[in-house]
Amino acid sequence: MRQSISVIFGLLLLAVGFFAGTAWQSKDRATESITEEQSGVSTEATSLNVNQPNSAPQLKNNALNADERATINLFEKAAPSVAFITTTNLRRDYWTRNVTEIPRGSGSGFVWNKEGHIITNYHVIQGADRAQVTLADQSAWSAKLIGAAPEKDLAVLKIDTPVDQLVPIPVGRSENLLVGQSVYAIGNPFGLDQTLTTGIISALGREIESVGGVPIRDVIQTDAAINPGNSGGPLLNSSGELIGVNTAIYSPSGAYAGIGFSIPVDVVNWAVPQLISNGRLMRPTLGVELANPQVSRRLGVEGVLILNVIEDSAAEQAGLRSTTRNGYGEITLGDIIVQIDDEPVGSRNDLQLKLEEYQPGDKVAVQVLRDGEPMTVELFLDGSR
Repeated sequence: MRQSISVIFGLLLLAVGFFAGTAWQSKDRATESITEEQSGVSTEATSLNVNQPNSAPQLKNNALNADERATINLFEKAAPSVAFITTTNLRRDYWTRNVTEIPRGSGSGFVWNKEGHIITNYHVIQGADRAQVTLADQSAWSAKLIGAAPEKDLAVLKIDTPVDQLVPIPVGRSENLLVGQSVYAIGNPFGLDQTLTTGIISALGREIESVGGVPIRDVIQTDAAINPGNSGGPLLNSSGELIGVNTAIYSPSGAYAGIGFSIPVDVVNWAVPQLISNGRLMRPTLGVELANPQVSRRLGVEGVLILNVIEDSAAEQAGLRSTTRNGYGEITLGDIIVQIDDEPVGSRNDLQLKLEEYQPGDKVAVQVLRDGEPMTVELFLDGSR
């Protein structure tokens, strides 16, 4: 009996062991299947991630708005035309007699034509012994002064460089400008390379005094930032055309204060060809020497007093009279110019600016006061002498 119970107990242990082993193997296979399935999914997902583009946000050109793209395109097209100008003075050492170059100043300029003419402000190169022009490709060239007009604060330099390195700036007009239209200034403020500032035309018809002491009229006022080093750089319209040459700022502190001035491109178009061909502005003249403002005020003269009539000039042929002094020191006033072609003339600057509207050989009507009585003479303008 005891032996039978032992056999039965042994069989039960075998059965329990068999079923337990079977269950364990099933669990391992299920776990392996799940692991392989997860591994397959993971591998597939990894494969998909490799083949898919990076989904992280990136800045693309199509993220820029239309105004931004237009400004970027304008700068990229205009920048190759803008140059950096540095000037130096030569100094000879008293003891060694060696000559050294001393930095004087810097400014901006721009390429005018394929002949290598560079336009800048006169005050940028004033008093300098040498000038160097650095183009947008960072090539530096020694520059020669071709012509200067202090009364317009303009100067023309020339560099000898391969034609393919010169990108002339497109030239526009300034007679049709409007207050409020967008403008763009490119230059090298504080010696920083190729800086763009933007703004609007704040006012038109402004008047500033040039280096030569003669007013520059019809100047463009803008709020585009113009700082030291911007002088001589271009002011552009939204089409990338030259509409002015940046020349000055109004600032009680000497820093940018929101008011800058540019010489209108119509003046530049008139002056530059003369500077290139003659080295100076060739204005028509009346052929007279005029009294300075202090003399006129002292004599109580309102208008432009003629001190002397030049021999064989248009004024002499027209019969205009000089101021004279007799042996007793008594002064007899000459003719006093008060109008040119029915437009009032109150000073020498008025007369000079008015004559800029004509060419040598043009016929003008000059109204003068002679012995207090008005009279009009006609004459053909002379060229500059």
